[in-house]
Amino acid sequence: MKPLLILIFTFTIAVFILKIVTGKYDYALSARIGMSVMLLFTALGHFLYTEGMSMMIPNFIPFKKELVYFTAIIEILGAITLHVPSLKSITAWLLILFFVLILPANIKASIDQVNYQNAAYDGNGLAYLWFRVPLQILFVVWVYISSIK
Repeated sequence: MKPLLILIFTFTIAVFILKIVTGKYDYALSARIGMSVMLLFTALGHFLYTEGMSMMIPNFIPFKKELVYFTAIIEILGAITLHVPSLKSITAWLLILFFVLILPANIKASIDQVNYQNAAYDGNGLAYLWFRVPLQILFVVWVYISSIK
């Protein structure tokens, strides 16, 4: 829920600041700014909640903590390169792939009731998927529309 709120809040603020600064609405840039701030926020979570996020990764995948750190770096790089004109499109496609690839971890976390912040098994459970799956779809569409289309 927090990433969604940050995405929408930052997008809204960016729309109005860009309107004041440039005299026009730039929804695509505002959407990229919102996505970048959201990605930086979620990357921070990877460093703060490494143990709990490691619990989300399927058991057959080795080096769980390292993978959590690696995905944080991916999010940081994605947040930056969404604003590099020559890299914007490829970054968007890679972020779309990233959002698709992390969905199984979110599904596992729901099934196992992982509470990544406390590194415990007392999370929201399967009901969380009713929010998380549409959220992942929103992220994919958001990146596509703001960076590729």
